[in-house]
Amino acid sequence: MSARCGMMRDVTQTRRLMLLDTASLYFRAYFGVPESMKAPDGTPVNAVRGLIDFIDRLVKDHRPDELVACWDDDWRPQWRVDLIPSYKAHRVAEETETGPDEEEIPDTLSPQVSVIVDVLEALGIARIGAPGYEADDVIGTLTARAAGPVDIVTGDRDLYQLVDDKRGIRVLYPIKGVGQLQVTDEAWLREKYAIEGGGPAYVDLAVLRGDPSDGLPGVPGVGEKTAAKLLAQYGDLAGIMAAVDDPKSKLTPSQRKKLDESRPYVAVAPKVVRVAADVPVPEVDLTLPSEPRDPASLDELAERWGIGTPLKRLVTTLAG
Repeated sequence: MSARCGMMRDVTQTRRLMLLDTASLYFRAYFGVPESMKAPDGTPVNAVRGLIDFIDRLVKDHRPDELVACWDDDWRPQWRVDLIPSYKAHRVAEETETGPDEEEIPDTLSPQVSVIVDVLEALGIARIGAPGYEADDVIGTLTARAAGPVDIVTGDRDLYQLVDDKRGIRVLYPIKGVGQLQVTDEAWLREKYAIEGGGPAYVDLAVLRGDPSDGLPGVPGVGEKTAAKLLAQYGDLAGIMAAVDDPKSKLTPSQRKKLDESRPYVAVAPKVVRVAADVPVPEVDLTLPSEPRDPASLDELAERWGIGTPLKRLVTTLAG
């Protein structure tokens, strides 16, 4: 189970929860930190060091009360593939019969993931995943359960759907490392996409626009701007599809034809794009640790992988 079990958390309205889309961040660290960062045995540890530095900076800058490294137990859930077979298909390295397909990951990144797991465990930072679900779904569930404000740190625009000013839910989208973050709230979404808030409005936009990086085709000829205009004109995805059947609507002949031909996709895509909010995640203590859970293991990891300096910085930050 990819979770650190412990006491049930004590949450009050003032506690701020930070949720990390962990794979998004360690991929970013891998490509952003030189591969010359190596352990004493020559193994690259750039993703490990980068993620430690990311967490250090995030804690320093935002001081969350609770922190969770959300995990992809299944990066390409079968229930999403059943609905849209092209979903993340281009990222499959090897298909498996009994479990999740293997994702195509750079050779020098793959061994670092287990080190990241060990470091998080030794630090005592909660790591939560759920069988059959992506980290996005874990984030959606923990956000739905949260009693206080939530900061979601991710490089995945799909999570913009969770933005909710009334509940204090925002997305911190890394622009350069994590030192420069785009704070995504309802005002930003309104300015960028001309939609009101996250939730269904953003899901509808994402369905129409599509996302090649996730293997979601979208509606041909309907990009971000056109999708926003259609939503402004017809209210939501259902309204747009109703306009296809209305000869008096102001859809262009091309738009009407392409939307009509995309009905099978439009019927299932919202379920694929929408993050789950009811994933069976375990009750664990989400409190940001003030000291390492296992100092001896952390010292051993620091020496073995040559990551003593960033770990020392992070431990000092946690203690503060």
